[in-house]
Amino acid sequence: MELNQIIDGIQERANDASPIGNTMKLMLDDDCIFIDGTGDSNVVSSENKDADCTVTITKDNFKALVKGELNPMTAFMMGKVKVSGDMSVAMKLQSFLG
Repeated sequence: MELNQIIDGIQERANDASPIGNTMKLMLDDDCIFIDGTGDSNVVSSENKDADCTVTITKDNFKALVKGELNPMTAFMMGKVKVSGDMSVAMKLQSFLG
């Protein structure tokens, strides 16, 4: 799965969700996905900017989360998902993945 496909998939889901009211960065291996939910809608890009929260996960584990093959809580407890910054912002990610 290419980065552009991941961004497009997240943007499609983000369009249906209410703005998260924060910024979030997903670090997938060496790639970055930035979600800006501070405006009227959630905007997803590959920009690498400072965010309220950064979620770090491998692409393989991200794919497993999206497919429902990996439980988000289990992934977090096992260290497969690392969160820095505001944890409540990280919890909003599930509105794009659920």
